[in-house]
Amino acid sequence: MKIRKLNARKILLAVADIFIIAIGTVITNQLFAIFAPAYSQPFRGLLYIMGADAVMCLLVQYAIGTYSKAWRYFRLRDYVSCGIGVFIGQFLAIVLFYAFGKDVSKFFFLINFLIIVTGTLLFRLIFRKAFLDLTEAGSLEDTQRTLIVGAGHAASMILEELEGAKYDSNNPWRNILPVALVDDDSTKIHTKIHGIRVLGSTNEIEEIVKSYGITQILIAIPSCSEEDRRRIIDICSKTECKIKVIPYLGDLLFDDDHSKLISQVQDIKIEDLLGRKPIKFDNNKIKELIDNKVCLVTGGGGSIGSELVRQIAKYNPKQIIIVDIYENNAYDIQQELLLEYGSELNLVTLISSVRDYDKMDLIFKTYRPNLVFHAAAHKHVPLMETVPEEAVKNNIFGTFNVATLAEFYNVDKFVMISTDKAVNPTNVMGCTKRVCEMIVQYKAQHSSHTEFVSTRFGNVLGSNGSVIPLFRRQIESGKPVTVTHPDIIRYFMTIPEAVSLVLEAGAMAKGGEIFVLDMGAPVKITTLAENLIRMYGKVPYKDVEIKFTGLRPGEKLFEELLMSEEGLKETENKKIFIGNQIEINAEELLEKLEKIQEYAEKNESEKIIEMLADIVPTFNHQPNN
Repeated sequence: MKIRKLNARKILLAVADIFIIAIGTVITNQLFAIFAPAYSQPFRGLLYIMGADAVMCLLVQYAIGTYSKAWRYFRLRDYVSCGIGVFIGQFLAIVLFYAFGKDVSKFFFLINFLIIVTGTLLFRLIFRKAFLDLTEAGSLEDTQRTLIVGAGHAASMILEELEGAKYDSNNPWRNILPVALVDDDSTKIHTKIHGIRVLGSTNEIEEIVKSYGITQILIAIPSCSEEDRRRIIDICSKTECKIKVIPYLGDLLFDDDHSKLISQVQDIKIEDLLGRKPIKFDNNKIKELIDNKVCLVTGGGGSIGSELVRQIAKYNPKQIIIVDIYENNAYDIQQELLLEYGSELNLVTLISSVRDYDKMDLIFKTYRPNLVFHAAAHKHVPLMETVPEEAVKNNIFGTFNVATLAEFYNVDKFVMISTDKAVNPTNVMGCTKRVCEMIVQYKAQHSSHTEFVSTRFGNVLGSNGSVIPLFRRQIESGKPVTVTHPDIIRYFMTIPEAVSLVLEAGAMAKGGEIFVLDMGAPVKITTLAENLIRMYGKVPYKDVEIKFTGLRPGEKLFEELLMSEEGLKETENKKIFIGNQIEINAEELLEKLEKIQEYAEKNESEKIIEMLADIVPTFNHQPNN
């Protein structure tokens, strides 16, 4: 069937060319009859000329492949090729005439050539612009009017590939209509690439989108820096357009499965909003830390804990012990690892609470861990505001229990997961985590064997406490996305980054450090919500409403990663820093911990808040903020 269609197309085009040659020859003869009668041809001679021109032109056009090309959307070089074919055909017709002794003016053939080549090219141009546009009009409803950011080599390749996809009904990119380009190189502005004009710079994206009815933006700058990509995405996010990107240059693939650049275009990922590429860590150091060690992970079923377990499993541990109070999560990660590693991985899953000192003591006595990764904690800010006693019991004394047992059983390293909310805390959860950091630093100052360390980072994309799962549920259920404040910003990192930081910090630990990750520029939560909506193919504020609900109890507009008194010290990894150790008054800390424990056991919330402020002088509680 395909061969028949192809032949029919060639025949149709050949018939059109014969008609143009015939009409062109008649017009030429009429012009000579009016202005140079001596050179005009009789009817029989005219037929000979038409026949010779038609035969030779068609043969040449066929030979050079003009009829095999996608003539419906010729580019400039294809028009040139067509013109050359007509010229060679005319020349061969002249040779043929003179070979048979026919006396026809060369000037006649020249004028005839100009008229025929003009008609031939015009036919293709008009046919493409008018007839095809009309016949394709029915599919324009799905057309994505696209603005391409970047006017370099990648954009040129994309435009060429889109042109080739335009009339292929099976091509998923056929409905993309490139309307304009933008580029920050001023020398490219007002130039054209494959007929598409560069209208301005990236700062003019919003205006261009409105003026030209753009529905989609494609960022085609694979060599773009992380900072520039973040800036461009922020600008694009102010429009209602879908946003797609070309991967970074180092991530592009060109093999049998990825022969075209357009096939690698992807939706923006939440990770694109980090303002940087995911940070890489020293796997050799991590392997040295984990290899043949018994590793205990508290909160091992949670989003951070489970990823810790996954990554630890890759480095040949002697044994992994998952401790979690929530059996469903613990079961899920257990089954996942059993499916992947089978009996090769020595895995123990225990449903236990870090609050239960005696049970944790039994676990330490039985399994004798070499490394402890303490991820168990209550992390939900608003919920902990209503029950501060639970945050104290679980976070502060859960940490105290595990850290005390780690010291008693001579664990090599104890690594606690902290949060940026521990810095100048305004909420109960953040304050309890700051107390946990103080406990870890106190232990580090008094331990003769165990190296105690904390790792502090911001919000983790996709974690159970992250806004991302909530946003996804809201979008998928057709409900408005809720953001507390239009200007609220947060530092973000991916789950693998967070876990790799924990592991490398463990490898670097000498005792007492608070490791801090350089997390790039903070991300506006509103922008995060808008782009997540676009990832679902929807338009923010149109298809999905964004509602601003007001700051929740204890919530800040922005978070900090370091306390002013801590200072900052570089490590071998330029993206990881160490806060200077702060001397902890052990007697004073233990006395205050004893008091707050009494209040927690009696569930005296107000006394707990007062006591937290006493332990952490920078605690500025804002319950009604």
